Amino acid sequence: QVHLEESGGGLVQAGDSLRLSCAISGGTFYNYAMGWFRQGPGKERELVGAVGRRVDVTWYEDSVKGRFTISRDDAKNTVYLQMTTLRPDDTAVYYCAAGRAGPWNIPRSVYEYTFWGQGTQVTVSS
Repeated sequence: QVHLEESGGGLVQAGDSLRLSCAISGGTFYNYAMGWFRQGPGKERELVGAVGRRVDVTWYEDSVKGRFTISRDDAKNTVYLQMTTLRPDDTAVYYCAAGRAGPWNIPRSVYEYTFWGQGTQVTVSS
């Protein structure tokens, strides 16, 4: 059974940085594209960044481009989301997810991700 566990969330001020980590166990990490989703209060879960099976294949939602960076370390079975210049509207529960994909593909829909972490809260105060 594949298990994902996020860490690194917290309460920060606008302009601060945070790095989220997601450790995957119980599966073959390199077979999965990895995504970071977030869900704010009263909002739908949205994909903010994803990395394909190839580390150089990435995708970002427009509002986080230039501020968030996703990376994966296959040796550590871990994916990261480095977040900088955080804003209050980044406040959400952040989830990592794993989905099978071709080496050049980035799954974009929640339905394309099979395994999910429990989520970690990120709160950005103004």
